[in-house]
Amino acid sequence: MNTKTVSSSNSSSRLARRTSAARTVCALIVLAQIATPASAGPAEQAERIYERIAGVPAPAAVLTQMMTAISNKPGQPGLLDAAAIATDAPSFYNVVLKNFVIPWTNRDQTVFAPLNDYAATVIGMVRDNVPFNTALSADVLYTSNASGLPAVSSANNNHYAMAETNGVDLKATLVATTQSAAYGLPTEATAGLLTTRGAASAFFIAGTNRAMFRFTMINHMCNDMESLMDTTRPPDRIRQDVARSSGGDSRIFLNNCIGCHSGMDPMAQAFAYYNYDNTAGKLVYTANMVQPKYLINSANFPQGFVTPDNSWANRWRQGPNSVLGWDTALPGSGVGAKSLGQEIAASDQFAQCQVTKVFQAVCFRAPTSTADLQTVAAIKASFRSAYNLKQVFQQSAAACPGS
Repeated sequence: MNTKTVSSSNSSSRLARRTSAARTVCALIVLAQIATPASAGPAEQAERIYERIAGVPAPAAVLTQMMTAISNKPGQPGLLDAAAIATDAPSFYNVVLKNFVIPWTNRDQTVFAPLNDYAATVIGMVRDNVPFNTALSADVLYTSNASGLPAVSSANNNHYAMAETNGVDLKATLVATTQSAAYGLPTEATAGLLTTRGAASAFFIAGTNRAMFRFTMINHMCNDMESLMDTTRPPDRIRQDVARSSGGDSRIFLNNCIGCHSGMDPMAQAFAYYNYDNTAGKLVYTANMVQPKYLINSANFPQGFVTPDNSWANRWRQGPNSVLGWDTALPGSGVGAKSLGQEIAASDQFAQCQVTKVFQAVCFRAPTSTADLQTVAAIKASFRSAYNLKQVFQQSAAACPGS
């Protein structure tokens, strides 16, 4: 994700300059007060909103339409109407949103990777206003109905790669289907973005499937494992491959390794039936059979946990990571990746992460000032009411139309 981070001193000085000229308006019932610079008129605001959302200058006719919306409804209502016009631009989906999502789909977190089913599914869900809290659990997949493309396949990425090579309009051609229909996965084995071929090829390949958990935390909870370390959780479900006295010194395990593995291993157990076959080029799901990768290096600590199935438990509902805001309506444990995806997406941190990422992408700055933090909190409250990610782009653009 390409963002420009503005120093706190610059943010403070810019905020100070515009505070005296700002006026407070209401966008939605849950939307907080947002400062709008008086120096930015409808034309400048419309231009800024369109360029931030669509990534290109606005066509004259569209710019006029947006200016009219801003003038007819002073303040946030007009800015939101203008932002809604901007999210209708094909380049929002084909360029800005694609570049926003592609880094989530690979370990290098680079935008310089091919379009794949993971990214296309996010783009389709945003276009269709599909509740984004289902992104890690639904039986969902988006493909393109553009002519000349090879059929979507569980064994290769040709369908999506050629769509990108041919410059296919994703906004116009993406169609919703299911992973169970397109890939033959059992419905109960589907878990939204987590079981796309793109995610599997990046995060289920080789290893021990802990990568899938780690990158889910990075991409959808905005936290890497270092920031989630908690040495107070019980170690009874840490697998055998984690040495308890590396180099003969147990302090490394007790003060470092246990902090990640005591929480991660019980949750990553949800992926116990998945693997990515690099030779066949496809996701493999073995119902009721634990993948051998979960049992490797058992001699490192024979007394460690032996994975019997794909049941999981969230040990982070207690302790320091309870601040992630886990949903008390859910049990905090379950079977398989689908229910784990529901657990993650129902958390307050999931919503906070999505809103923060969008705000940074649209406003070109991290929300570090008091005003920005209040804005993000308000947008998050709105997001949690319907999980409409497109609306988060609109609200973020309306929050910084002249800054």
